[in-house]
Amino acid sequence: MSRSLNKVQLIGNLGKDPEVRSTASGTRVATLSIATGRQWKNASGEAQEKTEWHRVVLWNNRGSGLADVAERYLKKGDRVYIEGRIEYRTWEDRDGNTRYTTEIIGREMMMLSGRGGSSEAEMEPTGAAVGQTESAEQGSETFKDFPEALDEEDDDLPF
Repeated sequence: MSRSLNKVQLIGNLGKDPEVRSTASGTRVATLSIATGRQWKNASGEAQEKTEWHRVVLWNNRGSGLADVAERYLKKGDRVYIEGRIEYRTWEDRDGNTRYTTEIIGREMMMLSGRGGSSEAEMEPTGAAVGQTESAEQGSETFKDFPEALDEEDDDLPF
């Protein structure tokens, strides 16, 4: 059997606060609505823009607390990075109609907005991802803690 890959990476903004619920077995799940956009110029040179909306599902399972992290830290307008897989589902509604949905099942999440709309100095550090084995509540360091890291020049750069 040949190998295949189902991987999605999104960077976008939440269109509303996360919706968090529990399954019958007690597993918590968060649903996010994430907007991504693209811009281009049409044949006549006019700027065009299109927004795509993505339904992202984050589960608390296998040691991952993604649903809890989303509920605690994310809110409408926040910018996030999501990595996961795309999944298509069908079901019958109460009226017997077949319904379809496309979802991104999130495996990792990185918060890209500052906490509570704060300044860049208080943002999560690069790599502060929350995934299957990581927790958002680990200690966070910023460039503010190490100002000398921004002052050094590297003369070995070829440009």
